[in-house]
Amino acid sequence: MPSREFAVTETHSGVVFFVGDHVYKLKKRVDLGFLDYTERETRNRMCHKEVTLNRRLSPEIYLGVADITGPDGELCDHAVVMRRMPDDRRMSTLVRHGGSLDGTIKQLARKLAAFHAGADRGPEITAQGSRDAVRDRWRDSFRQVQPFHGVVLEPTVVAEIERLTEDFLAGREVLFDRRMSGGRIVDGHGDILADDIFCLADGPRVLDCLEFDDHLRWLDALDDIAFLAMDLERLKAPELARQLLDWYAEFSGDTAPPALRHHYIAYRAFVRAKVACLRHAQGDRDAAGRARTYAGLALRHLRQGVPRLILVGGLPASGKSTVSGAIADRLGATVLCSDRVRKEIAGLPPGQSAAAGYREGLYDPAHTAETYRELCRRAGELLGLGETVVLDASWTAVEQRTLAAEVASKARSRLVQLRCWAPETITAQRLAERVDPNSDATPEIARHMAANVHPWPAAHTILTAGTEHDSLTQALAYVEAYDE
Repeated sequence: MPSREFAVTETHSGVVFFVGDHVYKLKKRVDLGFLDYTERETRNRMCHKEVTLNRRLSPEIYLGVADITGPDGELCDHAVVMRRMPDDRRMSTLVRHGGSLDGTIKQLARKLAAFHAGADRGPEITAQGSRDAVRDRWRDSFRQVQPFHGVVLEPTVVAEIERLTEDFLAGREVLFDRRMSGGRIVDGHGDILADDIFCLADGPRVLDCLEFDDHLRWLDALDDIAFLAMDLERLKAPELARQLLDWYAEFSGDTAPPALRHHYIAYRAFVRAKVACLRHAQGDRDAAGRARTYAGLALRHLRQGVPRLILVGGLPASGKSTVSGAIADRLGATVLCSDRVRKEIAGLPPGQSAAAGYREGLYDPAHTAETYRELCRRAGELLGLGETVVLDASWTAVEQRTLAAEVASKARSRLVQLRCWAPETITAQRLAERVDPNSDATPEIARHMAANVHPWPAAHTILTAGTEHDSLTQALAYVEAYDE
């Protein structure tokens, strides 16, 4: 669209007029439940607030508020006045046309990290980052889309979104508390979308922040940036979304777990699904399809964001430590190894030998039980922080697995059980050639253990006689599978 051409666009809450070099934004006289613009005084106040808030990121774009008068000079309404941006530099347009945005994404991540670093904070703002506040926002959206069940949204999809959301939040209160105490809750933008970002020669401009409800703008900074990551993914640019989040993590120093990224992307997708439902009710014929697309995106990320407790077991030299490390590298998970924990409890360095006979010394039943209790305790803490945890141990006894299952259940996490196996000729050779200082197992101990393994019917068997890649491929097929 040429920059001087007149045009009009409409959203669920406003109408935007493009006139020459300027843009005039009017707020609709509507009550949508989560916003009420039926009174002119409210629209006026919100126009001025929009200008003030958006000048934090793009001060030269927001010129002020214009009064609109009728034929007789009576005051009728108000409009935000802005400089008009070149439409061909809109980020969403560039993404759709395959434009190179790698450098812009880095600039944008740096700009938003700096914005969040200097954003207002305080007790009232921080409270909006609590687990309960986040859950309340989800539940508000669930209530607002209820009239669209079976009309726009598939009820089974929404039901699964609700279940996964409630499960994640129920098990992660400590994670949200840590985000609050770490100063991650800010007065942010609240509505970062690719349509409202313009990629100019001197850097990106971010427009149109959320002004109608402070509580929706007081949020975790990761939630703020996740909105744009979600939008880039919707535009079929998942690599740009990943780059944005990775660059943002580097510039902001935010080491949030992948599960929290997924959760906030899902939240933002569902917010857009709700908005699309409202646009459907206002007569937008394409909105129903958008709502279903956004709901599907939310569901996919909620599934991916379920923290997992992955048990990787097997006899000595079965390849479980190799498989554990490979899984953790691929998923960004934390590995806890029974051999290391056992020696830590005893005050020994990991590489120091504690060799003893079968079920003797540090390997007697009492030490073994304490080792598995400590493994599971640490795993529970990490799961509560949204981490996926890989537990590298033999898992030969049913009571050990029962303890792990209880930890996963309490943390509302998914339990994945893997048993590594290779032919005895291969494991015997590995034991003979082993140089791992963490393990004290011998061929004789391995034979005793094999004779005393409790059946493990819930475990998926990973054949480890081949390459590491082959073993990892098998393991990930089970780890990443989702039981609908």
